[in-house]
Amino acid sequence: MKKILPALFLLLIFLPAFAFAQPLTGFVHTQGRQLVDAQGKPLHLRGINLGNWFEPEGYMFHFKDGPQAPREIYDLTKSLLGPEQSKVFWQKYREAYITQKDIQFLKRAGFNSVRVPIDYEFFITNNSAGFQILDHLVSWCRKAGIYVVIDMHDAPGGQTGANIDNGWNYPWLYSSPEAQNQLVSVWTRIASRYKNNPAVLGYDLLNEPIANYPSYEKFNKDLEPVYKKVAAGIRSVDTHHVLIMGGAQWDTNFTVFGPPFDPNSMYTFHAYWMPPVQASIQKYIDFGTKYNVPMWLGESGENTDAWIAQFVHTLNANHIGWCFWPYKKMDATSSVVSFPRPPHWDEIVAYAKLPQGTGNSKALAAARPSQADIDAAFAALLKDVRYSHENVNAGYLKALGLKVPAHN
Repeated sequence: MKKILPALFLLLIFLPAFAFAQPLTGFVHTQGRQLVDAQGKPLHLRGINLGNWFEPEGYMFHFKDGPQAPREIYDLTKSLLGPEQSKVFWQKYREAYITQKDIQFLKRAGFNSVRVPIDYEFFITNNSAGFQILDHLVSWCRKAGIYVVIDMHDAPGGQTGANIDNGWNYPWLYSSPEAQNQLVSVWTRIASRYKNNPAVLGYDLLNEPIANYPSYEKFNKDLEPVYKKVAAGIRSVDTHHVLIMGGAQWDTNFTVFGPPFDPNSMYTFHAYWMPPVQASIQKYIDFGTKYNVPMWLGESGENTDAWIAQFVHTLNANHIGWCFWPYKKMDATSSVVSFPRPPHWDEIVAYAKLPQGTGNSKALAAARPSQADIDAAFAALLKDVRYSHENVNAGYLKALGLKVPAHN
C-alpha cells in the first residue's frame, strides 16, 4: 500500500496533462449531415486559419495600394533585400511564424482544429520544402489533439482570378489541362503522404474558386468537373480523409453542384461582411439538408468582436462548425493574436505603393529607405512574428466563446 500511494499521487498530478492533450487516433468522417470522430461521436469544429504563413497577403502587412499576391510580395523583398537575402528571410519567416508553442496555445484556448492555406509550389516533389513545414505542423497538432485541414489556397494557374490565389488576374486553371493535371498531381502527392495520419481531418480542394466577376462566371460549369478530377487522384491513394469543396464566387454559389459524388464529402462556405444572422446562411443550410451532407464555415472574421460573437452563436445554433480568419496579424485586433509593426515599416509601406516596374526605377531609387532601415525593419519582423512577441486579443477569443489562456 505504501508503494501504491506515491504512484497514485503522481498519477493524480499528471492526469490533467494527459486529459488535456490526447493524441488523435482513428479518422474523422461524415455521417449524414454530421462530421463524426473515429468513435462515431459528433464533432463540432472550432477552428482558426493559419493564414499569411505559406501564402503572404499584402493587406496583412498593411501594403494598401501595394503588392497583394505572394509573388508580388516576394518581388518587393527581392528589391529591398536582394534575391539571396530575400530567400533567407522567407525561410526564417516560415520557421518562426507558426511553431509548436502556437499550437499548444490554440489548444489551451479551446480550438480543436486549424486550417492551413498552402501554395502548390511548395509541394511539387516529395522532397519539397513545404512538406518539411507541414510535417511539423501535423505532428504538433496530433500531439495536442487538434485536427488539420489542408487548404489549396494557391492552385496551378490560379483558381479565382484575384490576388488570393497567387495567379495572374485570371482563373487559368479551368481552361488549362496542364494546370489541372498539376493540381491533381500535387493533391495526390499530399494525400499519399498523410493518408494514414488521423490528425489530418481532410482536404479543402480549392480555396474560394472563381471570383464574383461577371466575366468569370462562364467558368462555373467547370468547377465541379475539376473537383471530380482531383477527388479521383486523391482517392487513388487515400480513402480515409474527408474531401471538402466550396462553391463558386468565393465559396458562396452552390448552384454549381449536383448530388455529392464522394460518400465522404463536406461542403464549405465563406462569409464576410454580411448580417451575422441565420438568413445570411440559410441557403447553405438548405444545401446541406437537400443533399444530407455536412456544411462547414471555412473562413469568416475580419470584423468587430460583437459581430463575431453573434455569428458564432448563429453557427452553433445550426450545428455548423467554423474556422475563423486569421490566427495572427500585424498591428491588429481582428485576430487571435497580433504582433507589433516593426520600426521603419511605414517607410517600407510607402515604397511598396510605388509602381515597381523598371520603368519607374528613378522614382523608386529616390523613395527607397536606407539599407540600414530596411534591414532593421525585416530583422524586427522576424523577431516579432515569433510566439514570444505575440499579443493576445482577449476580446476576439471571448467573441469565439473560447478561453483566454496565459501566453507563456
